[in-house]
Amino acid sequence: MSYNLPSKISDDSSGEVKSFFDKYFRKQITFPSNQIDIVLGFFLKRGWDLEAARSTAIVLLTQSKIDNVEVMELLDTIKTLNDAQLSNVVTQVLNAYREKTSTLGFKLLTIEETTESRNIRV
Repeated sequence: MSYNLPSKISDDSSGEVKSFFDKYFRKQITFPSNQIDIVLGFFLKRGWDLEAARSTAIVLLTQSKIDNVEVMELLDTIKTLNDAQLSNVVTQVLNAYREKTSTLGFKLLTIEETTESRNIRV
């Protein structure tokens, strides 16, 4: 339902202050749409979920811009990795962007060769 009354104009500066602090820690970084599509497609092609691919793509694009590395060079480097190696690299990159109070991890299965596990012939 609409009214013909003018909207209430606030005399305090709380709106400006909230707007300032909402944007304070956010640095605007833009990327060409074709780079976003290429990186997103790289992870989707490898069977990643859409949201995980988006998050990882943005982190890799941001990191490539910070390090002054072309994103295509980065993709050429990581496309030779198998899935386990790629997960390891992505985990390390994502940990660089996380709060230091929590980190992502992965478990490497180690197979211990012991003398008891050998076949013994008599």
